[in-house]
Amino acid sequence: MTDTAKSPTESSHEVGPQGVDAPRQTDNASPMMAQYLDAKAAHPDCLVFFRMGDFYELFFDDAVKAARALDITLTRRGQHGGGEIPMAGVPAHAHESYLARLIRQGFRIAICDQVESPAEAKKRSGKTLVRREVVRIVTPGTVTEETLLESRAANNLVAIARVGGRFGVAAADITVGRLMLEITDVKHLDSVLARLDPGEILIADSLRQDADIHSILEPRDSRVTLLPAARFNSESALHRLCTLYGVETLDAYGTFDRCEIAACGALVGYIDLTQQGHLPHLCPPERRADGATMEIDAATRRSLELTRNQSGERSGSLLATLDRTITGPGARLLAQHLAAPSTDPAAINSRLDAVQLFVDDGNLRIDLREILRAIPDMERALSRLTIGRGGPRDLAAIRDGLSGAQRLSTLLAMPRLDLLPDAVARAQSRLTGLDDLMDKLARALSQTLPVLARDGGFIAPGFAPDLDETRTARDEGRRLIAGLQHRYAEASGVGTLKIKHNNVLGYFIEVSPTNAEKLTAEPAAQTFIHRQTLASAVRFTTTELAEMEKTLAQAGDRAIALELDLFAQLSGAVTAASDGVAEMAAALAVIDVFASHAEIAAEQGYTRPTVDLSHRFRIVSGRHPVVEAALAGSSDTFVANDCDLSQARRLWLLTGPNMAGKSTFLRQNALVAIMAQIGGYVPADQAEIGIVDRLFSRVGAADDLARGRSTFMVEMVETAAILHQATPRSLVVLDEIGRGTSTYDGLSIAWATVEHLHDRNRCRALFATHYHELTALADRLKALTCRSMAVREWKGDIVFLHEVREGAADRSYGLHVAKLAGLPNAVLTRARTVLDTLERSGQRENDAAALPLFAGLESEDTTAPVPEPGPGSVPLGSLPDEPADAAAEDPQVAAIRRLVAEADPDAMTPRDALDAMYRLKKLISEGSDAADQAD
Repeated sequence: MTDTAKSPTESSHEVGPQGVDAPRQTDNASPMMAQYLDAKAAHPDCLVFFRMGDFYELFFDDAVKAARALDITLTRRGQHGGGEIPMAGVPAHAHESYLARLIRQGFRIAICDQVESPAEAKKRSGKTLVRREVVRIVTPGTVTEETLLESRAANNLVAIARVGGRFGVAAADITVGRLMLEITDVKHLDSVLARLDPGEILIADSLRQDADIHSILEPRDSRVTLLPAARFNSESALHRLCTLYGVETLDAYGTFDRCEIAACGALVGYIDLTQQGHLPHLCPPERRADGATMEIDAATRRSLELTRNQSGERSGSLLATLDRTITGPGARLLAQHLAAPSTDPAAINSRLDAVQLFVDDGNLRIDLREILRAIPDMERALSRLTIGRGGPRDLAAIRDGLSGAQRLSTLLAMPRLDLLPDAVARAQSRLTGLDDLMDKLARALSQTLPVLARDGGFIAPGFAPDLDETRTARDEGRRLIAGLQHRYAEASGVGTLKIKHNNVLGYFIEVSPTNAEKLTAEPAAQTFIHRQTLASAVRFTTTELAEMEKTLAQAGDRAIALELDLFAQLSGAVTAASDGVAEMAAALAVIDVFASHAEIAAEQGYTRPTVDLSHRFRIVSGRHPVVEAALAGSSDTFVANDCDLSQARRLWLLTGPNMAGKSTFLRQNALVAIMAQIGGYVPADQAEIGIVDRLFSRVGAADDLARGRSTFMVEMVETAAILHQATPRSLVVLDEIGRGTSTYDGLSIAWATVEHLHDRNRCRALFATHYHELTALADRLKALTCRSMAVREWKGDIVFLHEVREGAADRSYGLHVAKLAGLPNAVLTRARTVLDTLERSGQRENDAAALPLFAGLESEDTTAPVPEPGPGSVPLGSLPDEPADAAAEDPQVAAIRRLVAEADPDAMTPRDALDAMYRLKKLISEGSDAADQAD
């Protein structure tokens, strides 16, 4: 079956029969171009990187796209079909950096490489063109090169299949071999994708037309690859998986639904396709149990900035703040835990026991982290070796990882650690058992290693006698070359004569043009044979040098061949032990995460939370971990606050001015819950957390222009999801619901939302608002309590104390915040006039009695008619008009302006300046007295 796709400039990739952007006809093409056209016809969805010598070349439309995407030169090479052939190329030795840029822009690349040497090509009768084949397809979800991957982040490939009304989701990070399956529905699919954060999403072309699926995938369109629906057939998928694992049935690994098998089979088939039959090590599939982790939707992840900040960067996120891991696998595991906090108190407390060990024993933590610093990324090295894309340095990574694991096991077996926590003991038990492999790699590999096996020189002396003998012959030949150079220099009388080597000419003799005559004159001409003349040098050879080169080349080729054979044997030994190596790498990652939690806890003074199945949520002196870290080193200190959402007061209504810290307080409590349920210590003096099954955070506002949604529409969609899905075990954090519409509409929505959270969802919730009218609900909603952000007025300004106190705020201090923001004084003065008028007329915003609309509501089930406010209920029409020039009508201001305008600072004596100051003070004093009398 041919795999093809749309170009990256289109909405998604499609794998299936398609047209191509390069000509198909090969009758009149050169042999090389015919080879390229065959490769392009087989992979029309990809940019074909066609190997030609030291470059990968692209032709036709591929060249145009690549030149534009990479900002490289677009040239021409010959003609085809009556027109010139566009061409662009990148150096083969640096092609990975170009691949990375293309992958980030959504391209797929087919690597068409030389699969034989020129010498092998000549052996084929009548054939001289080196054979080239597509050896792999590089896609965003299947990259394995270290330079194309972020070492501290997973790169998930996800497949989605629908069977009946159920969705199966399969996710694999092929660089570590983990394969996870789960079942979901269309309501929760977006949350699943947000948790997995896939680099590439595989889906059937027929399913893509579904309206609900389209809306979920639209924001991720550049990562979507469409496959023919036949690839998601569950029966063929089951056969493929059984063949992969060498079993008759998958029952030994668990009970899987047809939709899960269909998704998993399509995913494995796609990996096999892109890797051209070289499947990486894939662990047996694991099923994610329903409800095993805290559900966090995409909007909440963005709001809380769990793994990325609002700009999409890692810095400033919770992950960046907490991450003290040493190894790549440890960093990826921490991110995985943060994306899916556990809901199992036993598992969480087991992790907390492990963290406590390393918190209490600082010396152990220091020693352990020092060992971890020397351990490479075994997971990704193993993956590259199993798909035949590894090198000597990957073997060394396995060697050093095994050695580090052994040292770590010895450290944890010290007598003073006679009783390890269960989680640490389980990890330690997987750190040994591969001593033979470690010893073999230690003996085989030299200290200095090349990147590629074909470069040779990576097998240590003494490991392979045949190789040692061949190397001796090769090195002896090199010494003979050096001796020959000395002899030729003396015989010719040219002391600067050199014997050099390059890949085109092989070995040659080089002299300067002024000395060339000495080699062309008799009798030297009988020995030296002219080969090449350059502007700065003349090159010769001799029969003796040619024979010596042949002997030397044979010895060198044989040495390389022997090393490549040994590399294959060593790689095979690692692959044979891949399950054990993978388990050991996973154990190291687990220990790294425990030590990381302990390190940040010791640094920041975090405490161990109590996590159980109760409905408690009590935090004493809680802090926002990211904000606190940002304040480190500054003169400011973070103000800690308590939060108690016990059943008697499970819904907090939080009022107070902007800038007072409401949003920080809301978010920090959500983050504390997450940190507790990943098994880490938390930024608080005490924390008691009853398991949170679903976390919702709606803080901040943004529109979604791509979907045609206003800010208010986005707010309502997210609020609707919360009200439909929150359970009594959930934690809900809401800020300023209803502020995006008219006052009465917004207040009505906020009022009803609070009632629904209290009466229907019955969840733990923090609800921040500027609608002070909502505080009237505390009189009849038993579990609702009012809290406010404390402020202090000082000489007409306000000071934000960032403290949460009991009771409601008396007002919002909006004009004070507006003043801090720099609004013009004229606007602030006019706003004060309007506000004073409204307050005097009984319409002050926090006067609940002024809203007869809500005064009679006793429950959300009332059927009493709701009176609409009349046009005169808000007396804005009675406001005095603003003067056209308010300053001109104010005698005091006019007098001050005249005084300042008439003053000449350059001509003033000190006495004059003092007199002017007294006059100003007098004018201001008179104005103040007049205002007091008017009051």
